[in-house]
Amino acid sequence: MLKKNERSFLTLPLLQQLNNMAKLQKSIDKRNALVKATIELVNNNGFHATPMSKIAKMASVSPATIYLYFENKQDLVNKTYVEVKASYTEYAFASYDASLPVESGFEYIWKRIADFKLKECEKAMFLAQCDNTPMIDEESRQEGIKHLQPLLDLWERGKKEGIIKPLSDFILYAYAINPLSFLMMTQKRGAFQLDKTHMEEAYQSAWSSIKACQ
Repeated sequence: MLKKNERSFLTLPLLQQLNNMAKLQKSIDKRNALVKATIELVNNNGFHATPMSKIAKMASVSPATIYLYFENKQDLVNKTYVEVKASYTEYAFASYDASLPVESGFEYIWKRIADFKLKECEKAMFLAQCDNTPMIDEESRQEGIKHLQPLLDLWERGKKEGIIKPLSDFILYAYAINPLSFLMMTQKRGAFQLDKTHMEEAYQSAWSSIKACQ
């Protein structure tokens, strides 16, 4: 049977481990708060009117704390962009079956993207802002494109099968996916309320814009 001091000694590493885990969680929480503040401030004020001091204040950390996680403002914005893009595409392609016929596969992905943009409006707005700013560097943009690979692969298969128009992926995205951002913004402003009928009409319009004439 262990003596009292032996039991205390054996629990010390566990206490240290728990303490380290608490510190790690606190660090993760601070970083998440900075990312969340960046998204909210950029959406409300734009990139140039979102200084590091405002981000730190909203995240309830000191300005110096930001530099423990990010090199500078551009690094913060780019890493936030890549993380949000990853969560966006993870949602879009969840349970996606690459063996689906082209039209069925596109419908599944499109409706998942639409659902994300309407449910995660703040994140979707941030991505839309990032599409139109030079703050996002080419490396981050390419990383973002990688996350879209299942959709790009589907389009490539569709082109080979003569189902999708033989257009640049950028043009296909502009016609089929980007209009969702406009619908999201109009709904957020209260100018238009998307119901199931509207969503189906929007999907049919998206599909018609990229499908090849048979």
